[in-house]
Amino acid sequence: MSEPAWQKSSFSEDQANCLFIATAPDGTIRLRESDDPQTVIATAPQGLTALLRHIKSRHIKSSPSS
Repeated sequence: MSEPAWQKSSFSEDQANCLFIATAPDGTIRLRESDDPQTVIATAPQGLTALLRHIKSRHIKSSPSS
């Protein structure tokens, strides 16, 4: 099996605390952190979408009003 083409998150500013994402041949999404690149989390695209929506909704709710 070939190594996935990992992309660094645009929110990762330095080399120490980076999140990487890749798509596997089976269509699943793979996530890993630069601190422990051997540990990889796999999820379906729908699972990642649901997680990101939840995080964004919590961030918006907890942000102070302007």
